[in-house]
Formats: sequence, C-alpha cells, structure tokens
Amino acid sequence: MDLVDLVYGVCRRLPKEELFGLRSQLTRAAVSIACNIAEGHGRGSRRDFCRFVKIARGSVCEVKTLLEIAVRNGLIKKENIRESYMLAEEIARMSTGLVRRLGAPPVK
Repeated sequence: MDLVDLVYGVCRRLPKEELFGLRSQLTRAAVSIACNIAEGHGRGSRRDFCRFVKIARGSVCEVKTLLEIAVRNGLIKKENIRESYMLAEEIARMSTGLVRRLGAPPVK
C-alpha cells in the first residue's frame, strides 16, 4: 500500500499529457500489486496465493520499468522516483522470498 501511495505522488508530478498514458499504466500496475496479494491470500490455498504473489511480482517489475521510462524520457527527475523505486525493489525481494516459503520452485 505504501508503494501505491508513493506512485500516486510520482504520478502527480508527471505532465498532464501523460494522464491517459504513463500515469494510468503506472497507477494500475502499482494498485495491481496490492490487489493481487490480497486476492491470492483470500483464495485460501497456498497454491493460489503463490500464483497471485508471482503475478504481483510481475507488476512490481512493471512499476520499476515504467518509473525508469519516465526518467529516461525526461518526464520526471530521478530523485523524484528514488523512494518508489527502492520500495519496489524491496517488495520484489520480499515477494520472491514469500514464493519460496510457499514452496514454489524459484524463478530464474
């Protein structure tokens, strides 16, 4: 949820022209992380939870990529995404650990 809040803050700094482009995609990806973890947990089985955590991890990678695209295209300064990017990396590590703990084979 903290990443969602940070991403929304970053998106407020993006140009208005990106409202239906990068801003929309970035917020949807960030929200998807939290929602997939919640949905997977709510399913009640380890297998489903693991599958949804993997989907969430993919959304984390999407958020990181979109943040980098925004910086590389001069839409936002790197220092304005630093906290979001670092938290996304932490969530990626945590989700990898959770997948391992749930008993899924590691992703290479």
